[in-house]
Amino acid sequence: MPQSPEAVLKDLKAKKFAPIYFLQGDEPYFIDLITDFIEKNAIPEHERGFNQLVIYGKDSPMSLILGNARKFPMMAERQLVIVKEAQSIPDLGKEDAQKMLTTYLANPLPSTILVFAHKHKKLDGRSALKKELDKRAIFVESEKVKDWKLVDWINDYFKELGHQIEPKASQLLADSIGNNLEVISNEVGKMLINFPEPTKFSADHISKYIGINKEYNNFELSKAIGFKDVIKANQIIHYFIQNPKNHPVIPIFSLLYNYFSKVALIHRLGPMPDNQLASMIGINPYGLKEYQAAARNYKLGKVIEVFTYIKEADLRFKGVDSGSMDEGEILRELVYKILH
Repeated sequence: MPQSPEAVLKDLKAKKFAPIYFLQGDEPYFIDLITDFIEKNAIPEHERGFNQLVIYGKDSPMSLILGNARKFPMMAERQLVIVKEAQSIPDLGKEDAQKMLTTYLANPLPSTILVFAHKHKKLDGRSALKKELDKRAIFVESEKVKDWKLVDWINDYFKELGHQIEPKASQLLADSIGNNLEVISNEVGKMLINFPEPTKFSADHISKYIGINKEYNNFELSKAIGFKDVIKANQIIHYFIQNPKNHPVIPIFSLLYNYFSKVALIHRLGPMPDNQLASMIGINPYGLKEYQAAARNYKLGKVIEVFTYIKEADLRFKGVDSGSMDEGEILRELVYKILH
């Protein structure tokens, strides 16, 4: 079975290195995190010149990769071979190359650490190579963090860094950036430069240091629409229209579609305990009351109409029956139709 990124990192931090790592999946953040840790810690710095090799998949057929893996370290305990962008290895999908790797997996050189960073793709789960990697390598499937787990991930991330974050602040980060962990970690990293001591971060911190407006953002827009706060929703839309580069409409369409999909699910599921309902619709319990209020404000028939409005707005944005409407007018009309 694939191992979790967290379990692999725990072993690495305990200096438990394995001969072969195959890291694959849709979320590059964990692949980079593991690869970077191995690159910085597996080989002492003074030995890296002779015993650490980083190559790129598109330039490296399997024979070249395994030829390097079979070399012995020079005056050192071990060597490291990292294959970045391994999904681009030219013959990885061919039977001969897969047999070569399978043969190496059966008898890897103990003094070599071989790492495949295979991003944005997965091997065929039915293939013999995938089954051998499962058995004989440290095999990681790096999956996207689910939207409803993102706030918990952000909370844990701050805790791991020695800080805390308030619920509203972590929700603001999650709703404004989404589950792009690389962007979240980069933005948080830039903010933390200003805070060498343990700190509890608020929405004000996120607004000031990451540049997410705590009053006018996608999260506040969906909240205003859910509560049918017409004035606040229009204020946010006006702000978005004045700052179109920072607030493109396609992510807003997607946000509203996902938001009302959850509202529709509340109608369908009916009464149940809050924790169970939050889990069923895929949100953090912290935000459930907002969705419950939206379900009271928008009956199921209206929710179905909202899906039609979003589809019409998306088509207009793409030039279908848009007439002379610009991006801002399309967004303003969509929000008006939803609210009225």
